[in-house]
Amino acid sequence: EKLGVTPDLITFTSDYFPTIEKYALQLIENGLAYMDDTPQEQMKQERMEKKDSKHRNTQTPAECAKYFALMCSGKPEGSAWCLRAKIDMQSLNGTMRDPVLYRQNASTPHHRSGTRFKAYPTYDLACPIVDSMEGVTHALRTTEYNDRDEQYAWIQKALGLRRVRIHAFSRVNFQNTVMSKRKLTWFVENGYVAGWDDARFPTIRGVLRRGLHVEALRQFMYAQGASRRVVNMEWNKFWAENKKQVDKQAKRFMAISADAHVVLNITNGPASGENAFVTTDCHPKDPSLGRRVVRTANQVLLESIDVEGLKVGDEIVLIRWGLVKITKIGQDNDGAFEGVLDENGNIKTAKKLSWIVKDHNLECTLTQFDNLILKDKLEEEDDFQNFINPNTMATQKVFADAGLKTLQRHEVIQLERRGYFRVDRPHIHNEKPIILYMIPDGKAKAMGGLEGKLAHR
Repeated sequence: EKLGVTPDLITFTSDYFPTIEKYALQLIENGLAYMDDTPQEQMKQERMEKKDSKHRNTQTPAECAKYFALMCSGKPEGSAWCLRAKIDMQSLNGTMRDPVLYRQNASTPHHRSGTRFKAYPTYDLACPIVDSMEGVTHALRTTEYNDRDEQYAWIQKALGLRRVRIHAFSRVNFQNTVMSKRKLTWFVENGYVAGWDDARFPTIRGVLRRGLHVEALRQFMYAQGASRRVVNMEWNKFWAENKKQVDKQAKRFMAISADAHVVLNITNGPASGENAFVTTDCHPKDPSLGRRVVRTANQVLLESIDVEGLKVGDEIVLIRWGLVKITKIGQDNDGAFEGVLDENGNIKTAKKLSWIVKDHNLECTLTQFDNLILKDKLEEEDDFQNFINPNTMATQKVFADAGLKTLQRHEVIQLERRGYFRVDRPHIHNEKPIILYMIPDGKAKAMGGLEGKLAHR
């Protein structure tokens, strides 16, 4: 639903549990499966050593069916037993060495069937059966299942099921990221993130909350194709594709740091009480997005970094308003600069700066994120817990255009010379100001040179 995909039909493997159980009994009747109570660690060792289980060649189909029924009954004495396929313990492919097909689990109710069943098929048994029964022509599986393809085909042939062709493709991995559900669960359970929709997470909900446009995700995946080559993608390419989409709809606003700004007194500017304003397009390249009002006054705030090196006589352009000639450099107690609006100045050569009126602005919280993992690519022997980034989120207070009060959750805007942002929480009141999440743009440096507290990614 979040991706705009509407399925024709949703099915559940649990709906097929009774049918899968019958197919398991068919394997037993045909001598193609047996029940085994070998301890799990011992079974693992025997499979590695290509050693037959003690039950493999000594159990009759009738005895096997009896133990299968005991396992399925949920009785404690059946918990030690599992059903194994009788394939080839000498195979070079480890998945063909009599894999487990059924196990008891009487203690945990199933999320759909409840406590109706006390034993359940493994993925290895259920998948080839359900795929064939549902009319799947091509099963799309990632390359880590390659070793299981032979097993998949064996089960369908042993049960006389229609063959399903397998098309393998590689997983997309990203730098500085773990994709394993087990590892991501660890981050959630240990409080490193707020949940599965945390903006630092490589989940659909996570990247959407960060500010991903669905169409950008679709275009990115189209560009990857269905290659079998394992790749380790850079996030900047992913977010650069996203920028193409968000830039089309992001209305432009301005904001100034609450901690690092200076006051510019414009001697011929309108007084604060005059309610003066100019109108401008919400998006300079798309007039269809409408126009907005920008408040003007004789006292405005500028970024401290932007006024470094300014001299008397220099000209600056206040974006969306006009050109100001500097007449005084801030050196008194309050550090205020002075200037005069000059309609005859040279706009083309003047430095263009973002600004905001000193009064009647809106306090806003900007939130910036960084990678959860410090190492670009984790190797198989690496313990991801040794490479956790201790500093992955930072906030910054800014004074922003009062027009941000009208924004709704999920809207995407551009704060000029700062970057793109998604509204995570709209403005409620002064004690609960608007919260914006910075959206990466695929570049190494922030636009306009206004860096945040974390590396720009």
